[in-house]
Amino acid sequence: MTSTNTATFGGRLLIGATGSAAVATLPAYVNALRATFTGTVTVLMTHTAATFLPPHTTRLFADRVVTGAAPDDWAQENHATLAAEHDLMAVLPATANTLSAVASGAVPNMLTATISAAEFPVVFFPVMTGEMWGKPAVRRNVEQLRQDGYHVVDPQQGRRYDVGLREFVKAPMPPAPAQFVELMREFMPQGRPAAA
Repeated sequence: MTSTNTATFGGRLLIGATGSAAVATLPAYVNALRATFTGTVTVLMTHTAATFLPPHTTRLFADRVVTGAAPDDWAQENHATLAAEHDLMAVLPATANTLSAVASGAVPNMLTATISAAEFPVVFFPVMTGEMWGKPAVRRNVEQLRQDGYHVVDPQQGRRYDVGLREFVKAPMPPAPAQFVELMREFMPQGRPAAA
């Protein structure tokens, strides 16, 4: 399904990719953005995300990929510069671990430090098992994030392949790529002209 809204929109989007096997679908989301999004896409990958999806593969789709792995890059690519250079952040996929860290104010990696430094909207797209999503601690963390001004898009129930179980299961899923594009359009701060 593609988005029915063909109007272009711009801005500087930062996608935070966390360590879930669902990160393997990230190229489909970035590719869907390209149909109408004329701005820049930077992907900030955690160490575990980069294990599931190699950064060099992600670079085929994104304008820029940051992992924080090379100390020589830290002066130019750090939480402060990333927060200053973007207008919106989407955390896709957002693991229970990342939700917990941000809800408690912890900054164990460059992604959570950038979220903490951000003065722009941050939108979380949780991906985890149904059992995890239903746990009281996860629900408390989601509520805390919302109280703190973050946006959390409730996952949709659907059939997806569970790599651990090696079978299709009914489980929480992020929105389809076309819906993701529309949410990015909705959350992107106004006043950013689309590039020509």
